[in-house]
Amino acid sequence: MKDGIHPEYKDVVFQDVAADFTFMSRSTLTAKQTIVWTDGKEYPLVKLDISSESHPFYTGKQKIVDTAGRIDKFRQKYSMYGSKE
Repeated sequence: MKDGIHPEYKDVVFQDVAADFTFMSRSTLTAKQTIVWTDGKEYPLVKLDISSESHPFYTGKQKIVDTAGRIDKFRQKYSMYGSKE
């Protein structure tokens, strides 16, 4: 492999804010926030809206996740004519 062209692959903590669930994995993602893990070391923290702990497919039950108007933001961003209201 060529040096200097690949992103750094490191331990990262992911936090599902809907289910208050955290897990550690390896990733190339970067984050501005950090968290102290159970081993006492500090790791980058990536916050998720949904994970296997809160997704209805894996939990078997429907959960309402407040995503602060994500549908409205999507419609405004990608609508040719703006808001229809």
